Amino acid sequence: MLILLSWSMIIVFMILIMKKKLTPFSALVLVPLVFTTIGAFLGLYAKQVTQLKQISNPRIIDQILVIGDWVLEGIKSTSTTAVMLLFAILYFSIMLNAGLFDPLTKIMIQFAKGDPAKVVFATAIVAAIVSLNGNGTTTTLIVCTAFIPIYKKLGIKMMNLGVITILMFTIMNLVPWAGPTARVISVLGINEQEILIALIPGMVVSVIYMLGVSIHLGLKERKRIGIQTLTNLDMDELVTTTNPDQLVLKRPENIWINAIMTISLLVMLMFGTFPTVFLFIAGTALGLVINYKSLNDQRNIIQNNAGDAVQVTILIFAAGIFMGLFTGSGMANALAFSLTSIIPAGFSRFWGLIVAFISVPGTFFLSNDAFYYGILPILVETGAQYGFTTMEIGTASLLGQAFHLISPLVAFIYLLLNLTGLDMGEWQKESAKWTTGVFIIFIAMAVITGALPLYK
Repeated sequence: MLILLSWSMIIVFMILIMKKKLTPFSALVLVPLVFTTIGAFLGLYAKQVTQLKQISNPRIIDQILVIGDWVLEGIKSTSTTAVMLLFAILYFSIMLNAGLFDPLTKIMIQFAKGDPAKVVFATAIVAAIVSLNGNGTTTTLIVCTAFIPIYKKLGIKMMNLGVITILMFTIMNLVPWAGPTARVISVLGINEQEILIALIPGMVVSVIYMLGVSIHLGLKERKRIGIQTLTNLDMDELVTTTNPDQLVLKRPENIWINAIMTISLLVMLMFGTFPTVFLFIAGTALGLVINYKSLNDQRNIIQNNAGDAVQVTILIFAAGIFMGLFTGSGMANALAFSLTSIIPAGFSRFWGLIVAFISVPGTFFLSNDAFYYGILPILVETGAQYGFTTMEIGTASLLGQAFHLISPLVAFIYLLLNLTGLDMGEWQKESAKWTTGVFIIFIAMAVITGALPLYK
């Protein structure tokens, strides 16, 4: 029953999102709440309530009341991420208001000279470089800040920006200091250099592939809207603020100190010097004090940017509620069991390849924590019986990351969608079309290099 309930919930959730029947926030909260309540009335949570509440014979009411505890646990699990995103948005908003990214925007405009193909290609290059920090929020904020004004000026489809940014980050997110690979290293105790060597060929070819995709999309835009002749005056207008409310916030005299502070923050993020949430809180406070001496200006800056920050933050808490109910009710484990149990015994020789395919729905429908901490050890133990090493299964489990970042459970995609104004369903469909190529490349290169044996 739990398996049926878990799959039903996922299917209903995706349909409601794709058909635009509910907003992501409402769907993330209401869908799991409805299905979890159904499970409580069916008496499916007796074991979970006994373990959590130490009640020997839990009643239906006990199984309903425990839903509140699961929600709280889910919120706790995402609270740090929500706070981090809140202050990350505020930090980069301050830097944007102060004019830190104006020179980067100007360089991109001068490079493109009104050619949509060059703009889209430049988007891919910048996204790949910035993604090395391993932080999706930072990548999204920097790329969007630099390119959205150019896209709007030239009339380039914002979908191209949304797709290229997320796919480039998808590839670069496999570096050892980023989330998924770091989890595999910690869970399996494998060497970070070895797994990086196993992943690098697929990453390099995928980056080349995405550069090709950016050229293809850019040429389509060039054909659609043509190359616009931008005079020096036009290019200056793109980076020159005429709005008096925005102009008064510019701090060109602080560009170097802001740049040094931001680069230092990114370096510390990359090397994990301090917790991410601490870096952004401290950075926000410093950014306010350095750029805006007046208490009234500081207050206005926070108030003006609070709307975007809150919209994203509430979605993170909603995702936490979803995962709290999904995990606490046992539906996550039931879904994992169903994924592994449907594999026929005769396919054991291809277990590495099977794990790669399991990791697609596994990391799409579950959080990285749930998949790598809960399911991966089971996959590794099973693989050992078939002759597959821990490194091989660990590598295979990361290949499904090609699809992970288009999941509605990934926190920072709501920031990307909010900044670009894209619809989630349409963005997912367009992204999936190109990320399928990334997944194929990941598998092909892993097989060719021997990092993932085709069979044993």
